[in-house]
Formats: sequence, structure tokens, C-alpha cells
Amino acid sequence: MRRFVSYLRVSTQGQGASGLGIEAQREVVGRYVGQQGATLVDECIEVEGGKRKDRPQLAEALAACRRHRAALLVPKVDRLARDAEFLLAVVRGAGRDGVVFCDLPDLPPGPVGKFMLTQMAAVAELEAGLISERTRAALAAAKARGVTLGNPRLRAGTPEQARAAAAAKAARAQERAADLGPVIAGMRAAGCRTLGDFRDALNARGLPSPSGRGPWHRSAVDRLLRRLEATA
Repeated sequence: MRRFVSYLRVSTQGQGASGLGIEAQREVVGRYVGQQGATLVDECIEVEGGKRKDRPQLAEALAACRRHRAALLVPKVDRLARDAEFLLAVVRGAGRDGVVFCDLPDLPPGPVGKFMLTQMAAVAELEAGLISERTRAALAAAKARGVTLGNPRLRAGTPEQARAAAAAKAARAQERAADLGPVIAGMRAAGCRTLGDFRDALNARGLPSPSGRGPWHRSAVDRLLRRLEATA
């Protein structure tokens, strides 16, 4: 019996708190799993914009796929990404069972399926770019009409707010390190010892780097290992 780990994503905290969108995605996943006579072994929910590549819950979902020897199951392609390069990086790092999209049930395996997925991701990326362009044009037109953009009451942050923001950033980094802890432990067991070893293993698995804008580097690996040592 085939096993799946589902990945559900919404873009805002409000949607995440209300469940708006998540229940619909969960229903799509449940229907697909039932039709396939498969088993859903885990579920990961991300509350993050589609442009962000540093996604802790996606990393956890991929790790769960490797632990359970399961396929990553996504309700729709755009719930995973609209960036063709990032999408294919996730597909490559998903392990031997790959990624399954409920809205693409007939996607063939192998290079043909990867080619078709690349074309679909390119279309989704184009759509996202056109939306951004239309938004910028609308804002520019509004500004030209004299409309005040943004919050006119917004003031520069106080030192206390800056410290709070820094603390929140550090907390997110620590949570990210905790999410990757089991993966790092597995890499140690497999023989990884140096920063280069861990860097290559993280990149080979397609796990997003802290910045989400490129591959892992030794410095990022060093910070990750230090955080894990500090909490050990």
C-alpha cells in the first residue's frame, strides 16, 4: 500500500488560524488518498507566502517522506511553489517516491513527467509575475492620483521593538534548527563529519537554505550546528 505525507500551505496567519483554505486542501488530499487506496502517514501545514523558499514545514514534510518511505502529496502545484527552479529542486530532493499533485493525477513518472511539470511551473511563475506587475501598476496609478499609500500613522520602531524583532528572528532560527535536528542526526549516522559533508548532504536532499535564495554554505551549516549543540 502506497504511503503519503501531505503538505498544505496557506499564505497568511489569518488563514492559518481560521483554517480557511486548509480544510479544502485536506478534503482534496483525503479524496485522492481514498481513490488510490493509499495511507496518509503524516501531515505538515505551512503558513507562509509562496515566494518564500525557507519553509520549515516543507523541510519537515520531506524529512517525514524519507522516514516513512512515502511520497509527498500536494493538493495543487501552486500550493508547493510558483517558482519553476524551486519546484524542481523540491521534486529532486523528495526521495525515491517523489512528489504527487492531486490536480495532476495523470502526470507520468520519469523524464516526461518532469518535463511536463517544468512547463506547468513556468506557466505558474509567469502568472505570479503578471500579478505582481499589475499590482505595482495599480499602486503607481493610485500614487499618481494623490492617494497616500501605506499607513500614514506608522512610525519608526522603538529600540524595544527592534529587540523584540531580533528575538523573534532568533526564535525562528532556533525552531528551524530543531526541525532539522533529526535530519542532521541521520547525516551524522551516515558518516557526515565536516561542514562540507553536511553542506553537500543538505543540498543533495534539496532542503532550503536559511535565506531560501540559494544553496547551503559552510557558514550557514556552522550556525545550524552551533544552535543544535547549544540546545543539546
